[in-house]
Amino acid sequence: MKLNEEEKKIFEDFLSFLQLHPELKKWELSSEPVLSLPDLEIDPSQRLVRCNQKEVGLTAKEYSLLCLLTVNNGRVLTYSQIYEKVWGEALTINERGTIGYHVRNLRKKLYSRL
Repeated sequence: MKLNEEEKKIFEDFLSFLQLHPELKKWELSSEPVLSLPDLEIDPSQRLVRCNQKEVGLTAKEYSLLCLLTVNNGRVLTYSQIYEKVWGEALTINERGTIGYHVRNLRKKLYSRL
């Protein structure tokens, strides 16, 4: 990240302020571990996905779906389980296509980069 002189000064002033007020440390969020599989990395603290070390742009639902599938790697999930976790509501018969649509988009975005 490149900063011009004015931005650098503001940044340094901000860091100095933080050092003078250590009580602000309690407001810092703890970092979440990076989820990783071979050639896939998900950084929840930044909502960042990398496939083969290249950043992949995902929608919010695609991101949630990918996290769910990654955390449950090796497990078989039902359509109902997926829909309830990602969409937060009970599955109706019509939503199976919605899940398939998002899975197809994920595959295109992840595997088109290989």
